[in-house]
Amino acid sequence: HIIIGLGGTSSGIPRETGFDITAASEVMAILCLADDLMNLKERLGNIFVGYTFDKKPIYVRDLKAEGAMTALLKDAIKPNLVQTIEGNPAIIHGGPFANIAQGTNSVIATRTGMTYSDYTVTEAGFGFDLGAEKFFDIKCQSAGLSPKAVVLTATIRALKYHGGADLKNLTKPDPEAVKKGLPNLEKHIENIKKFHECPVIALNRFVSDTEEEIEIVRQEAERLGARFAVAEVWAKGGEGAVDLAKQVIDAAENNNKKFTPMYDWNWDIKKKIETVATQIYGAEHVVYTSKAKKDLKKISELGLDASAVCIAKTQKSLSDNPKLLGRPKDFIITVREIEIAAGAGFVIPITGNIMRMPGLPAHPASENIDIDNEGNISGLF
Repeated sequence: HIIIGLGGTSSGIPRETGFDITAASEVMAILCLADDLMNLKERLGNIFVGYTFDKKPIYVRDLKAEGAMTALLKDAIKPNLVQTIEGNPAIIHGGPFANIAQGTNSVIATRTGMTYSDYTVTEAGFGFDLGAEKFFDIKCQSAGLSPKAVVLTATIRALKYHGGADLKNLTKPDPEAVKKGLPNLEKHIENIKKFHECPVIALNRFVSDTEEEIEIVRQEAERLGARFAVAEVWAKGGEGAVDLAKQVIDAAENNNKKFTPMYDWNWDIKKKIETVATQIYGAEHVVYTSKAKKDLKKISELGLDASAVCIAKTQKSLSDNPKLLGRPKDFIITVREIEIAAGAGFVIPITGNIMRMPGLPAHPASENIDIDNEGNISGLF
């Protein structure tokens, strides 16, 4: 958060501004939602820049910059075909974070996968409340996609944490903490069903997990009407996901329900925000700061009421408070401001204390990466 333009008229107009991490930038969002090169160009042209001195909106197309921007991205729009450790093809394209952006890969990558395979698996980041909600309500509505099954990845360690266990004790057997953390899993399963999707619970097994703890999760998944499989991909590679794959195929082949988004883009902005907050997060209601209320008015004046909402929220809780673990009740979501991403087709309500320019941890992974005089890289795994 910075103030710029302090050097006189030649340095611009003094104003508050800041930086967004690349993964949360509007250009990243546009790249991931564009259908093709010309749609990319159109979306770039729709980026809202600011106002003229007589308060008329300025877009990138008014600056005649969309052509040059598209030229810079002409290769970036093409998906990357890579090979997994076991020699399988995978498409990697786009990287928006799910807590501060829309959290899914590109529409072009997904459609490419659907063209060349019987089953296409794609990831939506963080919990279902973030990546998956945005996948369904933004990406699927934008691209006309209708998924057949949803895999919800769970871990014993995360359930213990949501059940009140201390971080340093997550590898110790604690069936009671697992049980206490199950309401969090239950809420995510409920959310999946709200989109008329078939949930498959993939328990990502760690070496510290006990059979008793795994059985607790299995029984809860079955009680809630979800398919269940233990995934041991870390230890066994693809072989460790065979049971999970069978469950996913069964769910996809037997899904007779029609995917239904949580909201219609034509609803007003506040209704869309409040629907996600109450139905997906479990909030009691939403409050708006004076800044957010001014932003809502600006959005309406710009004719952007029919935009999707891409809520920026902590990934550590269903609420906007990272300290509220498990399945919090009776909480309030606070929208402190709303940013505009007209080119992407959505607005970004920013909740709680979340930042769109996150920093690195005290000891980032880069500290362990090195290269020797023969070009051999170490520390990647």
